[in-house]
Parts: sequence; structure tokens; C-alpha cells
Amino acid sequence: MTLVDRVLLGPGPSNPYPEATAALGAPLLGHLDPEFLRVLDETCDRLRTVWGTANARTLPLSGTGSIGMEAAFANFVHPGDVVVVAVNGLFGERMVDVASRYGATVVRVDHEWGEPVDTQRVLDAHGSPAIVAAVHAETSTGSRSDIGELAAAVHERDDRALVLADCVTSLGGIEVKIDEWGVDIAYSGTQKCLGVAPGLAPFTVSERAWAARVPKPPTWYLDLGMIGDYVSGGAGGGRTYHHTAPVAMIASLHAALGRILDEGLDAVFARHELAGRRVQDGLEAMGLELFARKGNRLPELTTVNVPDVDSATVRRTLLERYNIEIGGGVGQYASTVWRIGLMGHNARLERAELILAALRQVVYR
Repeated sequence: MTLVDRVLLGPGPSNPYPEATAALGAPLLGHLDPEFLRVLDETCDRLRTVWGTANARTLPLSGTGSIGMEAAFANFVHPGDVVVVAVNGLFGERMVDVASRYGATVVRVDHEWGEPVDTQRVLDAHGSPAIVAAVHAETSTGSRSDIGELAAAVHERDDRALVLADCVTSLGGIEVKIDEWGVDIAYSGTQKCLGVAPGLAPFTVSERAWAARVPKPPTWYLDLGMIGDYVSGGAGGGRTYHHTAPVAMIASLHAALGRILDEGLDAVFARHELAGRRVQDGLEAMGLELFARKGNRLPELTTVNVPDVDSATVRRTLLERYNIEIGGGVGQYASTVWRIGLMGHNARLERAELILAALRQVVYR
């Protein structure tokens, strides 16, 4: 069976960096092979650099970004804990759902979709929550929120509260500074700006959060204590087998992170900014209206209101005629918003010009 070679310009997955794809074809190693453990250790070090953290417990979890969300709440929500969740899109909604499943008393702070998180409204929602959670780059709306401002405000009022951030669509595409911002728990996914196939969830935890964790969470597979004993070694210094790590995926992430760091983080962010700005300017020049609020738009994921055409028909034509995938909206915006991702290897001017040219052909001819 031969699969079609698509240009993946939707909300994810994106086309991987060539280095990440090549690494998938390297000889397979065992998950306890010393050479693989060296690659794993180096991958964790590279993740620390990209996250902007010195957290010892920084690692790739086995599973997509949603596994990161699940692990965050499973390991840090004690039954009855008050968890304040800023909801300004689909993934804030999912945080509410997941937190409640692990016994949290959830206080949701609803915002208009496409708007950034309002720090003061989140603070006003509850006086002493155990966790405050928000999405840095909301994949459903293309909106960026100021997680640094939120974390600083939360910690200034109550240094016991933990700040949890969803960075699935931001890590590797825009600036993330976990330590400087004061974020305690954060997770991401490999399939977007990191330029790797879906399958891993980069995760990081501060020491203060680790001290407040659930010692025996209600999930064996996502028990970060047990996983940590494999990734970095237990109290005795040796690594304890937990589950069979996806060694090929970790090798692929290792290669992609090497590619990113060789280019330089600032250069990678500038490349995402340039490509995103070009596609947004081009869409507006075509007479289209962008969805997310100006000033908080993500460069890596652009949301645009669908003009007077059938959304599904345009997306299907792009796929069948040009092998280009873009995404529709979600929820009430499923048929009225398009989501165009220029992430990772696709964050290039030629990709921006490609989708603009294709849309002109399909929409206006």
C-alpha cells in the first residue's frame, strides 16, 4: 500500500523534519540498551533547553500530547482539590473534563473563543486553588495567552498553588520559558512545532510541584514516579523497568531536537514568525478575516473565517487537487473557521506561498 504524500498544513500533525524521519529508519535498539539510554538522556537534556528549564524531571512520555494532559492531572490532583481552569477553546474544555475525572473540584473561567486568557478573571475565580491551568497556544482558535503573567500573578498571591500549562502547539515554535515564567507543570506533543510524528508528549515538572504530587496516582501507566525511575534512575541509582519505551520515536525526537538546536531557538522562532505573518498578511490581502484577536495570534497556527463558500468542499478540493491538508474549526466553528498550520518543517515562506496560491485557485476561480 502506497500512501499519498500530503503537505500537512492543518492544526497537526505537521510534516516532520527530514532528520526526524531519517531517524525512524535507524537500527532498532532495546529500551535498556546502553546506547539507547545515552540517546534518551541526551533527549531529556535537549528538551530542557527547548523548554527553558533546569527541571530534573523533564522527559518524553509515551503517547501523544493528550497523554501529557492526563499525566498532569493524574499525578497532581488530590481528591477534592480546587483546580481553576481557564477555558478559551477546546483544549481548555478538555482540561476541565480530565481534571474532574481525577477528583478535582473544577472552577472553570470561560472566555470567548479566540480571546487570550484574562489573568485577573482567573485570579478572581477562586481565592486558594491547588492548581491553576491554562493553554499557552490554543490549537482550536490560534490564540496565544500570556502564561508568564498568569503564573507570576498566581504565585504572588499564593506560593502553594501550582501553575499547569498546555504547550502542545507552542513548544518549538514560539518562546517557552518554564523556569523564568514560574510554570510548575507543562506538557506538549511532538507532532506540531517539534517536527516529529505523533507519539510522544514532552513533559516537565518543577521541584515544588514534585513535592506536592500524588504519591500513588490512580493510574499505573502514567505514574511519573515509576516512569522517572526508568528514565533517570531510582533512589539506588539504577534504572527500573516500567514499560517498553518507544525507542524509534525517541530517536526521532532526539534528531529533531538536534536539528532545532543546531539552527538555534531564536532562528527557529523567527522562521515561524516570518511564515505565519506572511500567510496572515496574504489571507487579509485576499479579503479574508482572521479569527483570533489581533495581538494574540499565533504565528504557527492561523485561524481564518470561512468566506461565502462551503468549507468542507474547499478543504476536500485542496486535498484532492493539491495534496494540501488544512483543518476546519471545532465545535460551533466547525464549518465557519479554517485552521492553517505552518509548524516545524512547514514553517517556511514557500509553504506560506503554496497555501495562499492554492486558496486563490480554489476559492476565487
